[in-house]
Amino acid sequence: MELSKFLKPSLGAAALISAAIAVGPKAVNPATVTTTFNVSTDVQTACGVAALPLNFGAYSGTAASTATTDITVKCNNLTAYNVGLDAGTSTGATVTSRKMTGPPGATGLPYFLYSDAAMTKNWGNTVGTDTVPGTGNGSAQALVVYGQIPAGEGNRAGAYSDTITVTVTY
Repeated sequence: MELSKFLKPSLGAAALISAAIAVGPKAVNPATVTTTFNVSTDVQTACGVAALPLNFGAYSGTAASTATTDITVKCNNLTAYNVGLDAGTSTGATVTSRKMTGPPGATGLPYFLYSDAAMTKNWGNTVGTDTVPGTGNGSAQALVVYGQIPAGEGNRAGAYSDTITVTVTY
């Protein structure tokens, strides 16, 4: 018997193999199902503020003394705000006539706070009148406070101070 007869597939065997493949497992198309969900938030208008001390240093009274400090405001992007400075804690002071309190028996030492380097715009706390407006950009924004003690204020020697409250209205 010839070995090649066993190795050659017969036409009937090929048909049988083809039929087995055709009848075998078929490719299945996967089924899908979908749904949706909402994503939302409510962005709150928010601002923060920080301030550094204003120190005039030594004051002799013979010349005006000036100093600056920074207020840093951080508000959400596109949030409109106004920064105001109150009259301070000295008795009888107003935003246009602030006074530092000194040693016992001394009168208040007058000083002024301005929003411009030329020291012509008083910085008070009435929105739309003497506050500093701005618009938030999501980053910290520095505002400079310009301070001045006028020349010729003859007060008792000693330490003088006041406390200013910074208010951000938004």
